[in-house]
Amino acid sequence: RGFNQLAYEGLKRAEKDLGVEIRVAQSRTAADYVPNHTSLARQGYDLMIGVGFAQGEAVATAAKSFPESRYAIIDVDQTTLAGKPANVLGVLFREEQAGYLAGVLAGLSVKGSPPVVSSVGGYKEPPVDRFIAGYQAGAKFSNPDVKTLNGYSSDWDDQAKCKELALDQIARGSSVVFQVAGGCGLGALDAAGERNAWGIGVDADQSFLGNFVLTSAMKRVDEAVFRIIRSVTDGTWKGGLNATFGLAEQGVGLGKINPDVQQEHRSMLE
Repeated sequence: RGFNQLAYEGLKRAEKDLGVEIRVAQSRTAADYVPNHTSLARQGYDLMIGVGFAQGEAVATAAKSFPESRYAIIDVDQTTLAGKPANVLGVLFREEQAGYLAGVLAGLSVKGSPPVVSSVGGYKEPPVDRFIAGYQAGAKFSNPDVKTLNGYSSDWDDQAKCKELALDQIARGSSVVFQVAGGCGLGALDAAGERNAWGIGVDADQSFLGNFVLTSAMKRVDEAVFRIIRSVTDGTWKGGLNATFGLAEQGVGLGKINPDVQQEHRSMLE
C-alpha cells in the first residue's frame, strides 16, 4: 500500500480504461534493472516505466540501446540522465507541496513543550528530501516554536530500522512522526501508534493503519502512470523532457484527515 502499488494501480487502470496490454517485471536486486528494461523493449512493448529514483541509470542505459523505444522514469529528472536521452520522459512530483500541508497539520497538532515533530526518511534522495523540506517548512509556518528532527534508515524494507529511528525521535520529544521510507516506514508508524504519538503516512493513504494516523502526504503515482500511458495511446507522448505533477495536476495532496482534527485546523489547511 505505497509507492509501487500506486504505480501498479495506474497500470491496471490503463488496462481497464484504455485497453492496453500490461506487464510487470519485478527486480529482486538493482542488477535486474537493465535486463528487465531491455527484455521488455525486445518484446516490443510501446512504453517501459521505471518506478523509482534508483532505476535512473538503468533506464538511461536501456534507452541508449533501444532509441526507438519509449521510456518513462518516475522520480528522476530527465536532464540529469547520461546523454539526456530523447526517448525518456522524466516524471517528477512536487512532494514539497504535500509535505508542506502535512507539516502545517503537524504543527497544529503537536503535543508537548517544547513542541517537536520528526521525519524518518529512507535514502537521502531528492524526492525524499522534498517531502521532508516541505514538512519542516509547513510545521514552522503553523507553529514557529516547533523543533524538527530527521533521520534516514538507508533502507526501504526493514521496518525495524525505521521503528528504531522513530522511537529515538519520540524519546527526544517528537509527538508527530512523518514516514518517508516506503515499507520500512511502516515501522516508524508502528512506533508512533505504540507511543501515543501521531503518525503521518506517505505516498498512499495509510489511514487504514489506525486512529493514530493524522493524515498521509499522498503522491499520486497512479494518476501520473495512467496519464503517461494515455499520452502514448492518444499520440501526444513526448520524450526528452519532464512531466511534473503537483497540487494543480492532482499529483499530490493529503489523504484522509483524522476525524479528531479540529474544524479550524481543517479550514487553515484549505
